Amino acid sequence: MNEFELIRRYFSQQPVTRSDVLVGVGDDAAVMQLPGGMQLVTTSDVLVEGVHFPPETAPADIGYKSLAVNLSDLAAMGAEPAWFTLNLSLPEAAPEWLEGFCAGMFALAARYQVQLVGGDTVRGPLTIGVQAHGLVPAGGALLRSGAKAGDRVYLSGTLGDAGLGLRCLQGALPPGDDAGALIEKLNRPAPRVELGIALRGIASSAIDVSDGLVADLGHILRASGVGAWISLDRVPLSPAYRALFERAGGWTLALTNGDDYELCFTVPAGKEQDIARIQQQCFVGLSWIGEIVADAGLHVVAADGSDYAVPSVGHDHFATQ
Repeated sequence: MNEFELIRRYFSQQPVTRSDVLVGVGDDAAVMQLPGGMQLVTTSDVLVEGVHFPPETAPADIGYKSLAVNLSDLAAMGAEPAWFTLNLSLPEAAPEWLEGFCAGMFALAARYQVQLVGGDTVRGPLTIGVQAHGLVPAGGALLRSGAKAGDRVYLSGTLGDAGLGLRCLQGALPPGDDAGALIEKLNRPAPRVELGIALRGIASSAIDVSDGLVADLGHILRASGVGAWISLDRVPLSPAYRALFERAGGWTLALTNGDDYELCFTVPAGKEQDIARIQQQCFVGLSWIGEIVADAGLHVVAADGSDYAVPSVGHDHFATQ
């Protein structure tokens, strides 16, 4: 099959058709209608085989995650997903692989009513580039730069499970009863879209935890010109992580591993009732893990009150090995 047959067969037909898409897949470019009073939020991510997912990863999981990581960025901005484009580099046009990839990607697209509106396909090493677009009321986007001294630092969900899932796949951890669930957290992260939207007007800053809590919270601190402390006792861990705590290397994986895609956000003091309401509304755990301070730097505080030295600061594609 040639490139245009591939596009017609796998990407022209999809489960989402939005009324604000005037021209979608099949023309030189897409045309969308922006609702009045809304601003456009745009993000993009590239996933490379062997870097972002192991070569043996199921095509449906690759398709799902390719879109999920972009929806997570929109969630961190408080944006409602609307459209996305797909740039796909394939070693070959394998129907079985494409069917699985589309099944995973379009299942997530249908959940959030986000429509594929264009992209490109080429022959080459397996690489997936997605650009996602969302909508937010004018002036309502959550940014990294709004944290103030005295704000509380919150985190959704739990940390470290995706890292444990990767270790299970690599054989670094023995298979156990929780292995399937941990691998699922790695391959199919839940973008916190509903939470991000609910945090508009409540959170002073936000970011998704894609490169590790320490690194990503550090981005908020630098953008806001502040510092923070977080307490290890307050960092949420799943029962599976706690059961494997020593084998997982203690706190390091939870604090520095990427791929969790939870939201880390700051909230001014006095909004505890808002947080309780949002937690019930979005069916996700929200943990108060620390506080923003005026002096620069991040202090991780151990149970005995001493500073905990974090051995690494998260993933960096171009870090010196």
